[in-house]
Amino acid sequence: MQVILLEKVYNLGNLGDVVRVRDGYARNYLIPQKIARRATDAALKEFEARRAELERQQAEKLAAAQSLADRIHGYALVISQKAGVDGRLFGSVTNMDVARALQSAGFDDVHKGQVRMPDGAIKAVGEFPLQVVLHADVVADVTLTVQGEMA
Repeated sequence: MQVILLEKVYNLGNLGDVVRVRDGYARNYLIPQKIARRATDAALKEFEARRAELERQQAEKLAAAQSLADRIHGYALVISQKAGVDGRLFGSVTNMDVARALQSAGFDDVHKGQVRMPDGAIKAVGEFPLQVVLHADVVADVTLTVQGEMA
């Protein structure tokens, strides 16, 4: 299916690009999230009429993401979990736990899908570098310290 992108999508294209994607990806993700529209002649004409407005909205989203990234970059986050004497956690620290901790620290715009954990869920005590992807062009680095509580 061919769609018009209404915002920049990582590994897919920029605002206004007409790209070919799988039907399910378009129907189940891009179109419901209002990231893309089906590429028909009427939609192309409407897009060209609204192009300036969409570019302005995109610039506002980028500026908001950049200001949040400036606040969050280099932030040292501390999470306490129950751990054994050898430093292994009972359970793990996931991206949902990190997002919840960032939200409680005052960064309300961070969601679990934006937290990137390079090695997957954390299952040990220590310091770990994480990335928070706030926009397709904006990535902030966060240091997570996992402390162990004795069970």
